[in-house]
Amino acid sequence: MDLIDGLRSFVATAQSGSFTAAADRLGMSNRLTSKYVADLEDRLGVRLLQRTTRRVGLTPAGEVLLERAPALLEDLDRLLATVTEDSRGFSGLLRISAPVTFGEVYVQDMLRRFAALHPALVIDLRLDDSHVDLASAGIDLAFRIGEASVSTLKARRLAMIDSQLVAAPDYLARNGAPLVPSDLTRHVCIIDTNRRNPSRWTFRTAAGEETVAVRGRFMVNSSQVARDLAVAGEGIALCPRFSLRGDIESGRLIALLPEVERPRYPLSAVYLEGRSLSQKLRALIEFAGKDIRSTGLL
Repeated sequence: MDLIDGLRSFVATAQSGSFTAAADRLGMSNRLTSKYVADLEDRLGVRLLQRTTRRVGLTPAGEVLLERAPALLEDLDRLLATVTEDSRGFSGLLRISAPVTFGEVYVQDMLRRFAALHPALVIDLRLDDSHVDLASAGIDLAFRIGEASVSTLKARRLAMIDSQLVAAPDYLARNGAPLVPSDLTRHVCIIDTNRRNPSRWTFRTAAGEETVAVRGRFMVNSSQVARDLAVAGEGIALCPRFSLRGDIESGRLIALLPEVERPRYPLSAVYLEGRSLSQKLRALIEFAGKDIRSTGLL
């Protein structure tokens, strides 16, 4: 039994809480993951995991090993990477998480540009508007919009995402345009439930901050769908700029209240606290920060 395979299987199982999740994370079978851990226990002469029908837990010996094993494996990975990456580029698997619309509009293309520089790199992109658990899902890096609220995560801010208040010409012809934020209470609004306070839109005017309670016929959990409904004339939407993609320039949508400051949200790359960044993850974060500024998307 390879000691390194045993340590990797143990760490993945301990962090994810199950052999199935660990196997998915490592790209091997459930049976082989379990075997590697059992072989490691035999080699050490101690039980590392308490197994139940639903979940595995750590024994005292397992807790001691888990405190240091991840750092040891990361040091080994960095050492091996140093030997190979300067001449061949980065290699191996990177599992990335991102919000659905932002992933479709930007992240997939950014990752394609990054991967083109490193032909041996394999990218596993998971799009999900919920904040997935990085440890249990085996996620190396997640792109997230909004303030990070989980203490076990480190965040590297990449940019600020601007919002734009928009409506279709047809809707405005029928209902008129709001002249001040408080006018929105008399309009039909499309509510994106991904926002922290979906039905309360906050703006900053010369007089200070103003929060407006909005209402509408459609509540959706997608900025892309909110944009589509606005284009169809179903109401006023508050959309992140990246989701509009030329709609204002083409005339499909009209920008409203241009003199009012709309909400802005941080875009961050997040990863697990206590996990030192590999060279390829550090390089990806640096690449994304430069790339997103060069695109003018936000």
